[in-house]
Amino acid sequence: MIGKLSVALAGVCVALCVGAQEGPADFTTQVPLAVSGNGPWYRLELPLAVQLNARQADLSDVRVFNAAGEPQAYALSRQTASSTENRSVTDVKWFPLYAADTRETLPGVVMKTTTEGTLVEIKPSSVAKPGTQVLRGWVLDASAIKAPLQQLNLDWSREQEGFQRFTIEASDDLQHWESWGDGQVARLSFADERVEQHDVSLPGQSARYLRLLWQGQAAPLLTSAKLVSSTRSSLPQPLVWSPPLAGTRLGAGEYSWQLPTGLSAERVRIELSQTNTLAPVSVSGRRDNKQTWQPLSSGLLYRLTQNGQDVVQDELALPGQVLNQIRLQVDERGGGLGAEAPALRFAVRATQVVFLARGEPPFTLALGNATVKAANLPLSTLIPDYSAERLKSLGQAKVVGAAVVKAPAVTVAPEEGRDWKKLGLWAVLLLGVAALGAMAYSLLRKPQGQP
Repeated sequence: MIGKLSVALAGVCVALCVGAQEGPADFTTQVPLAVSGNGPWYRLELPLAVQLNARQADLSDVRVFNAAGEPQAYALSRQTASSTENRSVTDVKWFPLYAADTRETLPGVVMKTTTEGTLVEIKPSSVAKPGTQVLRGWVLDASAIKAPLQQLNLDWSREQEGFQRFTIEASDDLQHWESWGDGQVARLSFADERVEQHDVSLPGQSARYLRLLWQGQAAPLLTSAKLVSSTRSSLPQPLVWSPPLAGTRLGAGEYSWQLPTGLSAERVRIELSQTNTLAPVSVSGRRDNKQTWQPLSSGLLYRLTQNGQDVVQDELALPGQVLNQIRLQVDERGGGLGAEAPALRFAVRATQVVFLARGEPPFTLALGNATVKAANLPLSTLIPDYSAERLKSLGQAKVVGAAVVKAPAVTVAPEEGRDWKKLGLWAVLLLGVAALGAMAYSLLRKPQGQP
């Protein structure tokens, strides 16, 4: 009988442990998934709208279940902007581009290089009358830089103030040019102070030459041109932007926004609804109302009309700290941003969920539990021969259909520092041991030979 009681008690303990394992019902949000491609590993680009249903800023409450409600082994891939990189700044030579007028988009030129590809001369393809040529742009010689180009830094004659707007093109042979988008630098005088913007972001690609062409205006005389290049151990995931958030006006030139949950925001974009807006600002943030505001960033926001076009700078970089609230303070000497709080968008790094499919589909992504512990594995553990190339070749999982969201169960808050589930399990175990001891004691007290 004692043996049978021991077996029964062990069964109860196993049942309790299995019952304690998390299931889909323990999470407030469940999202159906569809898989395609080569398994058994699948990667899911986690949509920001789904991520906002998490109850933990580090996504510790993310889980993947199969059709039987069994949890799947998974990993989170979240590279940040602070990836390891070797960064260098190089002064480069620049060569002028002249054209008949500012409306000529591609000046005709003859370019000469050395056998190593170093640019030595640029001259007009046709001889024009003196005084009829307009400085249209510049060609930068980046042939000595072998790493991807991340940033351009320009300086120009101090007599030329205002905005300088230009297109950026790249080439390896001076014949075929690829667009790298637009660039903008500025030198402004404001409230007896000078505000200067010299840096332009580049797409992180390699090129031997850059061509800068000014739009609708003569190019300024350059005094310095530098290129920032870097090699990274791993490129960061792209940024994902949120829908616009309504804010609250705290006072003159002061606004705040409440984020849907704690998020590692890396950029913010402030809506500048009125033209000719100029606003020096500072941004601060915090986790909750009990904390003091911590400074995060500062800069100059503007939306100005130049040559019939809007010139806009409405973004600021943030350090990527977990925030629940954001505050913007505006120097109203520039006219401010109005009585109503402007809309704000925030950007976070895209997150991938990689899971090992076990059991039968369909699979379900679940999240929304403030108390569960993290269960994700490192990618190198989940995928034994993991590499960045291998990650790209995995099968894909996608969100299909609408998320099922339920209100969290209303429970009595336990005392801080106590795990009631664990205490309950220990209580059952102790009661079982006590019952087993009582049974053994009763059997031992019976006289020998008595049934």
